[in-house]
Amino acid sequence: MKKIIAMSSAIALGLGLAACDSGAEDAAEEQTEVVEEQADTMEDAGQITDEQADAMVDQAETAEDTAEEGAEAGATTETTTETTTEETM
Repeated sequence: MKKIIAMSSAIALGLGLAACDSGAEDAAEEQTEVVEEQADTMEDAGQITDEQADAMVDQAETAEDTAEEGAEAGATTETTTETTTEETM
């Protein structure tokens, strides 16, 4: 259980930092793939159950969606700011 909590914290931190990058969506997708592989490996080794592996993947996918939404919101804000600046000139 401690491994799941530690992994989840690392995922959240990693995706939170990835959201600062211009390639946040790509980074989030890559992170989710890494988590899926780690969950499968841990499940195959008998370290976690199938349900725990699914929970890890679900959490990673939720974090990915959040990072993507944040990146999209940032792009919208930039476009709005640019348009407003151009209109006032």
